[in-house]
Parts: sequence; structure tokens; C-alpha cells
Amino acid sequence: MLWWGAGFLALATALGAAVVFGLTEPPGVDVWWNATIAAHRADWMLAVARLTNEIGGGWIAVFVVPLLVIVAFLLARRWRTAVFAAICFAASAGAVQLLKQLFGRARPEDMLVVSDFGSFPSGHTANAATIALVLWLVFPRVWIAIGGAVWILVMALSRTILSVHWATDTLGGALVGAGVVLVLGAWLLPWVLQRRESAEPAIG
Repeated sequence: MLWWGAGFLALATALGAAVVFGLTEPPGVDVWWNATIAAHRADWMLAVARLTNEIGGGWIAVFVVPLLVIVAFLLARRWRTAVFAAICFAASAGAVQLLKQLFGRARPEDMLVVSDFGSFPSGHTANAATIALVLWLVFPRVWIAIGGAVWILVMALSRTILSVHWATDTLGGALVGAGVVLVLGAWLLPWVLQRRESAEPAIG
């Protein structure tokens, strides 16, 4: 888990360096994808994208969603999981902002919504990946893995539908969010999943 997480983070950093410092123009795949999306986006796609824009970013994504997840774990009497989730959310957000400041990539010129500084990596996609990986590590079920993958994909697509990110930004965001959780999971998951042993003395 540690090596996968470190590999994802290294790959995200290398991708950011390649598209920002290695190229004077956005790579062809980014230009092609954004042009294709712009030519085929429908009203319902824009409606979904605007909804995920609100849910996956700003104060809702930074405070409300993490708080709801943490409170849900606390209500389920899983305080270790709540601590793990809180650390993952904070570390993922910090990693995204660090890379945004490091690379300072320009966003597409035809943005449909206002967004913050730095296009790489996508904070919305990173946040989606963070939530998906936290839930999957704690509850390793196939349906959770599938649901998490779908949520990451929907969030990534919505960012390009709104033309606030290049496709490589969303890939970078997914790698950062997943990488942070895997690295922290390698360190904290044994503690998170530790079962409480009965404190009652054995009767002999």
C-alpha cells in the first residue's frame, strides 16, 4: 500500500512537471478532449457538472462533507476511523494546494464557472478520490470500490465539462487523492482496524 501510494504521488508530481515545465502549450490530448467535450455537452451535463462543482469544492468540500463523514464515523462509534479520515482530508487538501502553488498551471480560457488559482491538480477530483479511498480501505467491499470509482470519474468529467480543468489535471487530482490515502493507510490502517479486546477478566 505504501509503495502504491508513493508511486501515485510521484506520478502526479511528474505529470505536473511534464505538462507545465516540459511543454509550452497544453498537450494534444488535453486540447482534443476539451474541444470534444465542448462540442458535445448538453444542458443536463452542465446541470450535473454545476451540482458537482458545488458539492466537490469550496466550503462544502473543505468543511461540510469531511465533517459529515467524520461525524458519521463517530456516531458509529468508530473514533479511530474518524481520526484517520480527518487526517486524510487535511493531508490531501494540503498536497493539492502545494502542487497548485508549485506548478501554477493556467486553466482553460473558456471556463464556465469561477475557480481558484492553479489548474493542476484538480482539487475536486482529489477530494473525490480521497473520500472513495478512505471508505474502501475501511469497508473493502466491491460495491464501495465501484461506487467510488464512478464518483471519481463523474467528478473528473464534470471538471472538463465546465472547462475549468484540463484532462491531465483531473488525472493528477485522482492520483494525489488516492496516493495520500494509501500512504497514510499503510501507516495508520492497522491502528484504525484494531479491535478492542475485552477488559473483563477470564473466569476460570
